[in-house]
This record gives sequence, C-alpha cells and structure tokens, in this order.
Amino acid sequence: MFNKKIIGFAGYSGSGKTTLLEKVIPFLTAQGLRIAVIKHAHHDFDIDKPGKDTYRHRKAGASEVLIVSSQRWALMRELNDEPEPSLEYLCSRFSAYDLILAEGYKHAAIPKLEVHRKETGAENLYPSEPGIIAVVTNSKDKFPLPVLDIDAPKEVAAFIMNYFSRESHEI
Repeated sequence: MFNKKIIGFAGYSGSGKTTLLEKVIPFLTAQGLRIAVIKHAHHDFDIDKPGKDTYRHRKAGASEVLIVSSQRWALMRELNDEPEPSLEYLCSRFSAYDLILAEGYKHAAIPKLEVHRKETGAENLYPSEPGIIAVVTNSKDKFPLPVLDIDAPKEVAAFIMNYFSRESHEI
C-alpha cells in the first residue's frame, strides 16, 4: 500500500477526467500544495516528434533519453520487453510534491474519485471497482457515498483536502 498522498481520478474514456483535473489543480495549488500528476494511457503513445534529435536517439536504440533546457527536463524510457512499471514505483520517481493525482488507474489500490458523465452511456465503476470514495458526475443518480458536481472543481478540490485531513494525512 502507498505511504504517499495519492488520489485517483478514474472513469471511462470521454468522462472528463483530464478536464476535471485541469480545473481542480489550480484550486489545490492556490492552497500552497505542490501537485504531481501521473497519467495512465491504455495505448501506445509518444511524446517525442519524429525527426527530432531525441526521437532519433531512441530509434537508434538508446534505452533512456534525457532532454534538458533552462525551462524543463524530461526523461523518456523505452520499456522494450519489460513489464509496465507499477504505480507505486512510478510515484517514487517524483521528487517534490504534497499530493499525487493519478489519472486512469481504475484498478489501482488507491482512493479514487469516479468521474462519470451520464451522456457517455458508460456504466458506473462504483460499486464494482474498489477504492472509490466519491462520484464526480453530472448525473442525478443516488449513491451511498459522496456525490460531487463535475462542474464544481472548487468543491472537488475541497473534498480532496478534507479527505486527507480526515484521514490524518496532513497536506
């Protein structure tokens, strides 16, 4: 189990997880929190552009490529035949944060907010998916756990802050 402050945003594709995170993060950072985000993709992705030096280095066989500027740095690692790293391992790679927000990771053993939009037609993750502590939705459906308005990111941020203070995890 994690000994880090982490909360997941889980839901099916198109539910609004990224948009919600984008709106919640400023409210959390306004409280002085350093936020780290980890996004799980269920498909092949590339953050590098064909033809760029770092892309060429990876395609030539480099297992890791680090790109650095005066503004930021990024490390890309090719997994090749290695298994996908665990969420816990990936979170250990972050250096300075107060709270990790994990987008995706429906099945991870972490507390999660289910993000659900009625118009997607998708079923709810709750109750079949463990770890869900609240549902963030535009639906009027009733749940035996807190329901938060998907269009009220300040309310979602306050819920997260309150959750960790109740759990005696100071933020």
